Amino acid sequence: MTSEKKDFATCDLCDERKNDASGDFRVLPPVFRDFGGRTKFAGPVATVKCFEDNSLVKAALESPGEGRVLVVDGGGSLRRALVGGNIGQAAARNGWAGVVIDGCVRDVAELAACEVGIRALASMPLPTERRQQGLVDLPVQLQGVWVRPGDWLYADADGIVVTSAPAA
Repeated sequence: MTSEKKDFATCDLCDERKNDASGDFRVLPPVFRDFGGRTKFAGPVATVKCFEDNSLVKAALESPGEGRVLVVDGGGSLRRALVGGNIGQAAARNGWAGVVIDGCVRDVAELAACEVGIRALASMPLPTERRQQGLVDLPVQLQGVWVRPGDWLYADADGIVVTSAPAA
């Protein structure tokens, strides 16, 4: 996969594309908190859709990331954490640029020490049950915004944007 682009600013991307009506440029709502050791990250998107079961999230982040960003549609659940310290360490070790979760994380101090970008709605100490349920590599919705496998995600201190192709 393509390596991470580090010289972007989400504000600049928004300035360049603020009148884009094609759907190729999307901005995620400002509800995601920063939990990882990297505050700025970007890469091509891989997706998981699950609800209070992190089996597929764990499997994805324990595989080679190749600079990608895992986008997790966790249904916005605030009841169970989909990523914790061990999975965060696996993501960093396996070359993921980042993880964006429409749901919760746990082990906040451990995640902050991981060299990977991690955004989620909140922290929740309760783990999931692993029932091997969910779907991978399909279009998902995070807070009402569609994100598709192969899209590009850019995250920095100002927010998160998604494009259909790499930003120039």
